[in-house]
Amino acid sequence: MALLNLTVGELLERQVDLYPDHEAVIYPELQLRKSYHAFNEMVNEAAKGFMSLGIEKGENVAIWADNQPEWLTTQFATGKMGAVLVTVNTSYQASELHYLLEQSEATTLILAESFKGTSYVDILKKICPELETAEKGQLISANLPYLKNIIILSDTNEPFAYSWDEVIELGKYVSDEQLSKRKQLLNVHDVINMQYTSGTTGFPKGVMLTHYNIVNNGNQIADCMKLSNHDRLCIPVPFFHCFGCVLGVLAAVSKGTTMVLLEQFQPEKVLEAVAAEQCTALHGVPTMFISELNHPNFDQYNLSNLRTGIMAGSACPMEVMKNVMEKMGAHEITIAYGQTESSPVITQTKTDDPIELRVSTVGKAHPNVEVKVVVPGTNEEQEVGLPGELLTRGYHVMKGYYNNKQATNEVIDKEGWLHTGDIAVQHANGYLKITGRIKDMIIRGGENIYPREVEEFLYQHPDVLDVQVVGIPDQKYGEEVMAWIVKRNDNMITADEIKAFCEGNISKHKIPKYIEFVSEYPMTASGKIQKYKLKEMAIEQFQK
Repeated sequence: MALLNLTVGELLERQVDLYPDHEAVIYPELQLRKSYHAFNEMVNEAAKGFMSLGIEKGENVAIWADNQPEWLTTQFATGKMGAVLVTVNTSYQASELHYLLEQSEATTLILAESFKGTSYVDILKKICPELETAEKGQLISANLPYLKNIIILSDTNEPFAYSWDEVIELGKYVSDEQLSKRKQLLNVHDVINMQYTSGTTGFPKGVMLTHYNIVNNGNQIADCMKLSNHDRLCIPVPFFHCFGCVLGVLAAVSKGTTMVLLEQFQPEKVLEAVAAEQCTALHGVPTMFISELNHPNFDQYNLSNLRTGIMAGSACPMEVMKNVMEKMGAHEITIAYGQTESSPVITQTKTDDPIELRVSTVGKAHPNVEVKVVVPGTNEEQEVGLPGELLTRGYHVMKGYYNNKQATNEVIDKEGWLHTGDIAVQHANGYLKITGRIKDMIIRGGENIYPREVEEFLYQHPDVLDVQVVGIPDQKYGEEVMAWIVKRNDNMITADEIKAFCEGNISKHKIPKYIEFVSEYPMTASGKIQKYKLKEMAIEQFQK
């Protein structure tokens, strides 16, 4: 299958040429509807607005907001004027935001004023006190030396920030010819998107993805779903994840599909949108589909137009898949598997795969994608049917981790194979089953949580001598976070005090649900802590 040589901006412009008056963007709650032509005009205005602030090709622009129309516009605007879009998790708190802005060297931060009762502006002021005296576009910060521009997605009286409307207004001073010249400087192999993930261990790393990576991945995802301009895809998953911005947005735009968008996930709002807008496709992590299926008003909504969609983000329970097919009518639902470092999809089931394969495997490798299963710790190929580490190679592999060559070399070998750290079994027919993870990563409701990051934060508590974080099975979220803590000098610290220490400093989904105090950990003869034994102990304890 031929790969596309298009930038993110050119992908949108191709659909404008093909389907100018076709609906591109619908926000039911905002009563917002835009055709491909009208949406493209919004994108051009924003691209010129960013250029008017002096943002150059290759500069990093961070965005911290839920699925607002401006987020979507920014994705394509940066794709046209060549800035790298750095996506920020909406759950981030002060220490996480500071780390990301510093490590990414972002020169601009676009942010919502608040999210779910948390003031993003207050958090930003906490990590950047110089804002109190700064003027627009002229921030000088010791903490964040690269950051210059702040754009708030609402009317704002903050003297240090531009409002979104101001940026659009300033864009009127940039000509169409200037934007056209900028677009000509872009190359499909330029990095255009950066998402933060911890990969296997440690602090989050910026995954550098090119136009070529994500445009082609989005297109092949759409092919597996048989998407076309006749489809209407409901996207309730967050844009800051690849699930939202690639499996959702770019897959839809690659085929001229209409996007039906929700700013935040609420199960009944999804059911309302799918019914009212006659959606033919729906995306979600398993917990989202479970919430929709179990909503008390589920039977009130006509979902008869649903045909396909994607369930991904964490292990997809067989019963949930069957219910999505039978009760929601999405008989052609697909499963996708991958990771941010692979743009993100490596394998996917197809709409016409037998149900047995769609509920028990993660499908086959996409076209132009190589996969192999090796004996863990070696490059020796594993026998068919036996578990090993999944490796992948092809157009979809990231350019690397930003400013972190060592970490890049740890996951991409000299032959170009990306080592996923996931354990897979490959069947004779090429279909793969993911059976576990070499890494310790916890997946809670589709959110990746890295134990090392939570441990590093908890080590800052004065009464914590040692801490080990593991994931334990949970019926609702797949996994929950558990911390095993050794107290300093046997102080009288309680689990509630530890949780209070986490509040407002790390994302809520990372705060340990379970906390157990111990005097020591199970160890190997060489002195290594046996995390798997801690996990076994936790499971045994909670089963009792």
